[in-house]
Amino acid sequence: MNPRPADPSRRTLLSLAATASVTAALGSLPAFTASAAPHRPTAAPERVTSSRHLLWWRAPADEHSMIEQGLPLGNGRLGALAGNDPGRELLLVTDATMWTGGVNDTLDADGQFPYGRDDFGSFTLLARLTVDLPGHDLSAVNDYRRTLDLARGVVTTTYVRSGVTYRRQMFASRPDDVIVLHFTQNGRGRYTGSVTLDGTHGETPSTAESFAGSFPGGLRYGAAVTAYGTGGRVRVNGTRIDFSGCTDLTVVVSGGTDYAPDAEAKYRDPSLDPEKLARAKVRAAAAHSADTLLRTHAADHGDLFGRLDLSLGTSTEAQRSLDTWERLNARAHGGAPDPELEAAYLQYGRYLMIAGSRGSLPLNLQGLWLDGNDPEWMGDYHTDINLQMNYWMADRAGLSPCFDALTDYCLAQLPSWTSLTRELFNDPRNRYRNSSGKNAGWTVAISTNPHGGNGWWWHPAGSAWLCNTLFEHYEYTVSRSHLERIYPLLKGACEFWEARLLTTTLPGGSREVLIADSDWSPEHGPLDAKGITYAQELVWALFGNYAAASARLRKDTGYAATIAGLREKLHLPRVSPTTGWLEEWMSPDNLGETTHRHLSPLVGLFPGDRIRPDASTPADLIDGVTALLTARGTESFGWANAWRGLCWARLKNAENAYRLVVNNLRPSVNGGNGTAFNLFDIYEMAPGRGIFQIDANFGTPAAMMEMLVYSRPGSVEVLPALPDAWAEAGSVTGVPVRGGFVVDLAWRYGKPTEVRLRSTGGRTTKVAHGEVSRTVTLEAGGSVTLKDLAR
Repeated sequence: MNPRPADPSRRTLLSLAATASVTAALGSLPAFTASAAPHRPTAAPERVTSSRHLLWWRAPADEHSMIEQGLPLGNGRLGALAGNDPGRELLLVTDATMWTGGVNDTLDADGQFPYGRDDFGSFTLLARLTVDLPGHDLSAVNDYRRTLDLARGVVTTTYVRSGVTYRRQMFASRPDDVIVLHFTQNGRGRYTGSVTLDGTHGETPSTAESFAGSFPGGLRYGAAVTAYGTGGRVRVNGTRIDFSGCTDLTVVVSGGTDYAPDAEAKYRDPSLDPEKLARAKVRAAAAHSADTLLRTHAADHGDLFGRLDLSLGTSTEAQRSLDTWERLNARAHGGAPDPELEAAYLQYGRYLMIAGSRGSLPLNLQGLWLDGNDPEWMGDYHTDINLQMNYWMADRAGLSPCFDALTDYCLAQLPSWTSLTRELFNDPRNRYRNSSGKNAGWTVAISTNPHGGNGWWWHPAGSAWLCNTLFEHYEYTVSRSHLERIYPLLKGACEFWEARLLTTTLPGGSREVLIADSDWSPEHGPLDAKGITYAQELVWALFGNYAAASARLRKDTGYAATIAGLREKLHLPRVSPTTGWLEEWMSPDNLGETTHRHLSPLVGLFPGDRIRPDASTPADLIDGVTALLTARGTESFGWANAWRGLCWARLKNAENAYRLVVNNLRPSVNGGNGTAFNLFDIYEMAPGRGIFQIDANFGTPAAMMEMLVYSRPGSVEVLPALPDAWAEAGSVTGVPVRGGFVVDLAWRYGKPTEVRLRSTGGRTTKVAHGEVSRTVTLEAGGSVTLKDLAR
């Protein structure tokens, strides 16, 4: 290899164009495909200095603790954890579709699906990339610092060696579909070392620049790397790329699989050669300077990141002088509130969403980041809270385009989910089968994979919860096209529940009601209870959402009337005369764990809207909900704390909601629950053993947004649960609200000083703060500013 020429040769351009034309037909699919040449901005991205948008550390990651210390990069499909050691840069590279396993359509003896890494499958690493720099060991350098620029999506490492300041930047570009590492120095230094790209499944590399492999389930994958520099020499040497005497160095890596979101094709694209495409992508990127690639990436990332800005107050200079880990520890050990750190935590969640959910599969339990090939629960899609929680933040925090990955996934899986439900759900060995013998529509297991397969235990209510999540996205965007896309999912779920509901008469009553067949209130209590609150609430919301979709699209009005009739007959939960809590199992007794992590019976409070603290909900029901939430406590896993915080925000209890946010910001110690060095949320599996699970990194910011703005179609409430720590002064701009509007909001001393409402398709809504409200009617694209909501 030679240093990169100033301009790509005509031969290179023709070769790249030929590769693109072969795979252009796949360009509309969310998979590893060729893509058109991106727009190249000419303006350099602004540097970020605000501590609300910049995280920094005084030490690199320990190579053996990458999941807790590595910094995440991602372009929505391709991701990496970066170690940032000055002498040995390590990237653990992932692709969202890098999954073992298959459709997993043979039941075990208990009527449930197998759940292992070979049958169900597991999310795994794609590659390891290392850049070795002899003589740059951490002990040989001074003034080490690494930063994560949330606004530009760039990780930067700087240090001083022998009087020379060395700097490296890395980013995962969506427009170019590559990860870029750019090494520079202040003019008197040189880079000498090697680049190595390794697979993680025993692959034999094709060359030092690429490798390919496949899994028993048929998935094929590949990755490629290239490097170029200025001055000095870059060449292939056996299984590595060597460089010597370079004043700067750029390393470009890409890779992916032949996964295709198409059930008929068994989720594969046989025409795609992943290794060949990866080589084409790195060559195409290498035809441009690192500065050009950075400008292209930063503009793309910033277009999404800049849609929402947030200030929760001003931190002190002393707080800003601490690195991110020191700030977390100071706050946890009696320090004053650190509002810029808390704003940065929310923005970090948005950064992860942009990095992990665009143009490919949705975020799983691990998001897009791994440190090995054996994640807990296979890194699957858990449908009894975790997958849904991953996407609660997207619309609330101005990232509606990132939601599309979940919609695409559900639509791609629907044919298989429907087939598996109709063929296997009523298996006589399945304890959750429909006792009526009827069967229709679709549902899922608690665990799902990207191959159309189900895993751990059937989850009847999963179809309703997924549909409700997809419909809520419609409420934010009021997109008819989105509603048309998800309509088959909604109707199929209704068909499943129409076949599943049972008719019964409650004790002491004369009216017949409909209840769900035998099920498990996740993930505790009786395994086969009928009419669990979790299912009743989710189905009640599903039926209402389907009726709204049918009316908007003018489809199946007769069937919508049938579903509306079923909804009228649904039993809705009551408050127990024994515990004073909302009942979870149609029983006055508590049949589970009082402080259990799941808030399954409270889905009607959040994410649902049936229960809310206003005149529409009886006071005794609010009291029962509050009592149950209080009993669950405030100490749990990160995602469970986030859900609790969301519920307290809905109840307008600001201090309880804030306490749960602060609890999740506590540093994780010895694998305990809390926030890791790199701000990933840690889930304590056992004393001394914690794992990364990403849902709290999205659920906690969602709770923070709900504390600032609550909405449902036709109603917006500002500052419903503003805690004292943020009350003095703050602002948030670009907040989408349900009904098709966006809110900009400023406040001082706990009261709104200005509220601006813009229509993105909505017409009329009520805007309220406390007891003061205004009804606003706007044309699409119109706006109004309200300054009289505070009294």
